[in-house]
Amino acid sequence: MVIAKRMEPLVAGSSIIRKLFEEGKEMAKEVGAENVYDYSLGNPSVPAPDAVKSSIIKILDTEDPLFVHGYMSNSGYEEVRQAVADNLNERFQWQYKMEDIIMTVGAASGINDILNLFLDSGDEVVVFAPFFGEYRNYVITAGGVLKAVPADTETFQINIDGLDAVITEKTKLIIVNNPNNPTGVIYSGDTLDQLQKALERAEARIGHPLYVISDEPYRELVYDDNELPFMPAHVKNCLIVYSFSKSLSLPGERIGYIAVSPKMDYYEEVKAGLVTTNRIGSVNAPSLMQLVIKECLNERPQIEVYDQNRKMLYEHLTALGFECLKPQGAFYLFVKSPIEDYAAFVEEGKKQHILMVDASSFGCPGYVRLAYCVSPEMIKRSFPAFERLAEACKAMR
Repeated sequence: MVIAKRMEPLVAGSSIIRKLFEEGKEMAKEVGAENVYDYSLGNPSVPAPDAVKSSIIKILDTEDPLFVHGYMSNSGYEEVRQAVADNLNERFQWQYKMEDIIMTVGAASGINDILNLFLDSGDEVVVFAPFFGEYRNYVITAGGVLKAVPADTETFQINIDGLDAVITEKTKLIIVNNPNNPTGVIYSGDTLDQLQKALERAEARIGHPLYVISDEPYRELVYDDNELPFMPAHVKNCLIVYSFSKSLSLPGERIGYIAVSPKMDYYEEVKAGLVTTNRIGSVNAPSLMQLVIKECLNERPQIEVYDQNRKMLYEHLTALGFECLKPQGAFYLFVKSPIEDYAAFVEEGKKQHILMVDASSFGCPGYVRLAYCVSPEMIKRSFPAFERLAEACKAMR
């Protein structure tokens, strides 16, 4: 093959979730879209807040087009970065400056910027199962090696003992996704304090700092009066990566940021390096969307819609005997396969026109993920199909 060897498995493997999504479209042609229950893709199902549309119109009507659509500092418009810093400081009592904020092409771009800054060939990045499957591809593309800490299937909190076992002198970064995709679990403040202590032990052993990427696209999707801990208050060397894809229902617009904690080791070096990797990777974040999110930093998603879906799906599936983890955040339901052959469970679901993501792609075989960011009507229509699936699984045991 003519392509790089490191890319061959990525090209061959593609994305399981995207494949399911495409499979669902083909299934819809055969049986009708209303008879397909696609829980595969985390695509927001509520519209963007009205403030997004009004901000776009206002900006296009009042600002100089050369300003709106032109180049700016590679890190983003200074007034936008200052607004993000001020918003974070007000909400979380922190000390970000404008220079600590780098606007990015969504969270994926931000993560890749960090990986490209820190990793030499063969360096290691640690993730906690279950984890967002694309992390593996990002790490491989940056020349690194991904090492997964096995899941704590009792609590699905971070497996601290497992972390101690996998960190080596080659380890550079740890990725934490909070709230977690695919479980919907929120890692508690106590868990994050334990994480910091584990990192300090490891740093003393391996002789260099370790950095944590806090991947937070679901920050605003939190239920039942749960609170999401502010990672830099618990973990010293923390780089927040944020996306507005979920909070403002703008996944296709690709807008987010990196926030560099001023308390981290080698702060100035890291900050300057990220400006460079961001420039090389994407030049700058989308100009219009930067200006839009400046006006929408205090907007929130219609979480009551997701909450209704969460309760409806969780209650129905548990009543059918499925073992489900009740989500604290995000918009995913994590379900244990009722049969040993979890791949057969996924395939049986397809026979009922239910599309579920096999969690082996998240490093946690034996479970499936259901994305409930869908219409409430689809969830209700899917109930008879889940009932048939439950009966089929009983016959397969």
